[in-house]
Amino acid sequence: MESQELAGVRVLVIEDELLVALNLETVLLEAGCEVIGPIASLQAALKASASEEADLAILDINLRGEEVFPAAHILRERGIPLIFCSGYSDAQTLPEPFRSFQKLGKPYGATEVRDAMRRVLTAREKGLTSTGS
Repeated sequence: MESQELAGVRVLVIEDELLVALNLETVLLEAGCEVIGPIASLQAALKASASEEADLAILDINLRGEEVFPAAHILRERGIPLIFCSGYSDAQTLPEPFRSFQKLGKPYGATEVRDAMRRVLTAREKGLTSTGS
């Protein structure tokens, strides 16, 4: 999937750190994506996960001390590919059933975000159920 193929992709952004969210939004907009959010709380993430039409979601694992996984379950059930982000070390592993999904360590750059997006969107196009690396 080439860079221009990210144009028009609707991305749900769930991130509670304002500067990180703004940087991610800039990366996505420069790639031609449509940004939904950013959403900063678990309650708002749960609502958006159930109702927003997105092609993929980028989720911070820790939202103000609450884990994002209840929202991730909703998105996964809806068939929306996921990319998890975390500022914690690799010691924090994703719980089942998310262990094979993409995970970006903070800080991440534009290239890492775009590459992860391409991987999950390509996997979805091929009908793969996980978006692991």
